[in-house]
Amino acid sequence: MSNNNIGRLAEDMKREIIDIISHMKDPRVQGFLTVMRVEVTPDLDNAKVYISVLGDEEAAKGAVNALNHAAGHVRSEIAKRMHIRKSPAFKFVRDDGAAYAARINKIIGELNEQ
Repeated sequence: MSNNNIGRLAEDMKREIIDIISHMKDPRVQGFLTVMRVEVTPDLDNAKVYISVLGDEEAAKGAVNALNHAAGHVRSEIAKRMHIRKSPAFKFVRDDGAAYAARINKIIGELNEQ
């Protein structure tokens, strides 16, 4: 597949994953959880899903563990919803990009005050 098709497929998967996660009943997943991006390999074997969790470290670890535990369910739901024959194995990874950006903004704000 070309890079454009992989990118489009990844965005469609991201949209569906957000919907699937919002309907999960696991209390560790409930709350402020955001899917930042999805990276799919060209052969559709694997996909990394980067998530950001608002809260403390333990809540983030619990959410990632719960999502990795439910990766098979997410995979089957993606295959059904997107009507694809081969769906990738999902691995959920915590993305600290938002926290990093907030810390950088705080440092820049302190420098501007000086």
